[in-house]
Amino acid sequence: MNIFKLNSEKAKAFLNKISSRQADMEDKVLDTVREIINKVRQNGDNALIGYAKQFDKVDLKSLEVSSIELSEAENKIDKDVKKAIDKAYENIWEFQSAQKPEDFIYEKEGIVSKTRYIPIETAGIYVPGGKAAYPSSVLMNAIPARAAGVKNIIMTVPCDENGGINPEVLYAAKLCKVDRIFKVGGAQAIAALAYGTESIPKVDVITGPGNIYVSVAKKLVYGAVNVDMIAGPSEILIVSDGNQNPSYIAADLISQAEHDELASSILLTLSDKEAEAVSNEVGVQLSKLPKSKIASEAIKNYGAILVCDTKQELIDIANQIAPEHLEVLLEDKKFTDSLINAGCIFSGKYSPEPLGDYMAGPNHILPTNGSARAFSPLGIQSFMKRSNYIEASKEGLEKIYKDIACFAKAENLDGHANSILRRFSDDE
Repeated sequence: MNIFKLNSEKAKAFLNKISSRQADMEDKVLDTVREIINKVRQNGDNALIGYAKQFDKVDLKSLEVSSIELSEAENKIDKDVKKAIDKAYENIWEFQSAQKPEDFIYEKEGIVSKTRYIPIETAGIYVPGGKAAYPSSVLMNAIPARAAGVKNIIMTVPCDENGGINPEVLYAAKLCKVDRIFKVGGAQAIAALAYGTESIPKVDVITGPGNIYVSVAKKLVYGAVNVDMIAGPSEILIVSDGNQNPSYIAADLISQAEHDELASSILLTLSDKEAEAVSNEVGVQLSKLPKSKIASEAIKNYGAILVCDTKQELIDIANQIAPEHLEVLLEDKKFTDSLINAGCIFSGKYSPEPLGDYMAGPNHILPTNGSARAFSPLGIQSFMKRSNYIEASKEGLEKIYKDIACFAKAENLDGHANSILRRFSDDE
């Protein structure tokens, strides 16, 4: 694993490479994604069936998962896996549902102002497939939607070459009471959710991670529909004071590298000795990993260990990178509060990243590629909208109507002023 001094030219080049990879990938697929979206808008289900044959190598007779397929899924699951999914559901539901916001009411001198939180009516959740099946992504999408009070949850997920969907994914969807499931993936699924087809209803918001085609499609349909975020490849940043277990750190770096070849795994440490130990341990663990080819490629191209001189440098670089997952291994806890840019912070050696992927309760659908500076994890509020409400009595309006009219006239909006003044004119 590459080891660089933080202030070296190689470190600077690496950090620039990490920060620009999303934009570079988007440019390469933009025209293709735009064409896919246009074809789905024009040809609806026929386009989706055609793309399933082209990309997934399957000739679909029906796009929608049947009730029989859904009911049979539970019987195909290993009992221990089912138990794990049930436990994850329980933890995630408890955490997410506890955060449901309440309406805010403010009253002053005869005027009632309110912010209302209203569930979105129809949500489209995208669950990735392809290289792996992710029942955890079903839970992380559907549970906050259901907890928010969304009436209709529409799910899309790529099928296999036989037209089937992973039974664990279907079981998770059934557990979450997903209303309808469609065998559609990629940019074409995002287009179908955004604009609707003969079979797939148009939704109000689209959530869920996917590959670069999915991310670019979400960016292009934003405005026709709301989206949660534009996510990129998975990433982990570990901040260490140099006194940690190298075996733990190596395992956690690899845990994200195995997602795909574009995943990023970075360690910031104060110790040259720890850097060498972790680098060696990564090599040892990769040699024993079933997905070693994918993880090794990711570590080679987008992995690095950066050696810093001070704890403040650790903090500054971590906040600059603003990673999806940030593991903090610092004995001095006072520095943790200074870490403000991350999708999720995992504090301490017994809080590895997979804890958040499955069981802790917070969502694992997180902002990537530096967007954690401004974007938030998926959550119950992602499936709600805010609406303002104002109600004034005559006495309340009378106390401020002249100020309102004055303000309106200052902006040359005489109609606005007239709307206020007319209520207190002699001929009311």
